[in-house]
Amino acid sequence: MKRWIILLSISVLATFFIVLAQTSSEKLKSNKRLVETEIANTQKLLEQIRKNQKASLQEIHLLRQQINNRERLITELNNELYQLEMELELNIKLSRDLDKKLEYMKTDYERVVYLAYKNRKLIDRITFLLSADDFSQMYRRAKYYSIFAESVKSQVELIKKTQIEITQKNNEITALKESKSAILEGKELEVKRLEQDRTTKTKSAEQLKKREKVLTTELKEKQKRRRELDIAIKKAIEDEIIAANKKKASSNKTKNEKNTSTPSKDNKNVSSTSSTVINLTPEEEVISNSFITNKGKLPWPVAKGNKISDFGTSPHPDVPSVMIENRGIDILVEPGTHVRSIFNGIVSGVLDMMGTKVVMVRHGEYISVYQNLATVNVKKGDKVTTKQVLGTVAKTNGSATYELHFEVWKNTSFLNPNSWLSNN
Repeated sequence: MKRWIILLSISVLATFFIVLAQTSSEKLKSNKRLVETEIANTQKLLEQIRKNQKASLQEIHLLRQQINNRERLITELNNELYQLEMELELNIKLSRDLDKKLEYMKTDYERVVYLAYKNRKLIDRITFLLSADDFSQMYRRAKYYSIFAESVKSQVELIKKTQIEITQKNNEITALKESKSAILEGKELEVKRLEQDRTTKTKSAEQLKKREKVLTTELKEKQKRRRELDIAIKKAIEDEIIAANKKKASSNKTKNEKNTSTPSKDNKNVSSTSSTVINLTPEEEVISNSFITNKGKLPWPVAKGNKISDFGTSPHPDVPSVMIENRGIDILVEPGTHVRSIFNGIVSGVLDMMGTKVVMVRHGEYISVYQNLATVNVKKGDKVTTKQVLGTVAKTNGSATYELHFEVWKNTSFLNPNSWLSNN
């Protein structure tokens, strides 16, 4: 009996660890699927860029990103392999415990059957019952026979159930071994692809090195163009703030002239015609506060893409002699990609600047800016909702790629978009 209790305890504990391992395994699989999706998206963009048949800075960046993705995937595969091995080990242990349990049950059952057979002539049920001293003893003897029969029957059912459990556990072990084999094959393939990407990156970097002077000139020209666009956008924001504040001040003045009572408390705020801070209406304050509440949770301006240039000032990773100043982020996308509003708001401007279309959406005192659009689906004054399509991304000037430049402003000060967008 004691050994049965010990075996049962071990089985329960092993089952608990298997369930825990399976939960962890599902999380690992989810992470793996996410990385695989990133790899597939990056691969599409790489194929698009390679049609140009010339090494480019975008290709180097994507290759660097792809190498990082593949390294992450290999790490996830290693984690999944470890998890599978642990689950496999637990299943094998549980299967052995079940084998021992079955062996013990069969031994006990064989002993009972043997004793019953051996004493079949010495003990006759009817004689045994009729030889009782009184009715009470006869009842107890009948009850004993009944319990004994049920016990034997229960033992047979338990043996059958344990045999089924052993078969199921062996099937699980076989499936785990097959999964382990498939993961190992996938890992080997990813290691080969990783080496291929590293080789390609090295070759592309060597080609770019030969064109460093040309690339330096191109990057400096791009930076100059970016600065001019930034100045133009800031001017457009300032003009829009002045116009909005004047309109509110005029509306408030008219309201006060009609009202002989004391001017409203809001009069002090809306009379300002500042070009740097917009005076908000109660409705705009609600939107502004809601925008702040959703900081770090806002959707990306495109459903799919690769960030190829980040916010801030830093040397270019492939042409260190050029300093890159970026007031937003640049996202490389596929042709025809839709641009989406990151939050509810009002279109405060649709501009055509230096051959590129720009859409500005106001969210209270915050503004999201979408540069380099080919088509625009909205006009100034339109109310837009979160993820509403604003237009499509245009081909980058002097390139075969499609890039969206995205910025977030608070009045006339630019902010880091990474702090506002979701990590997913």
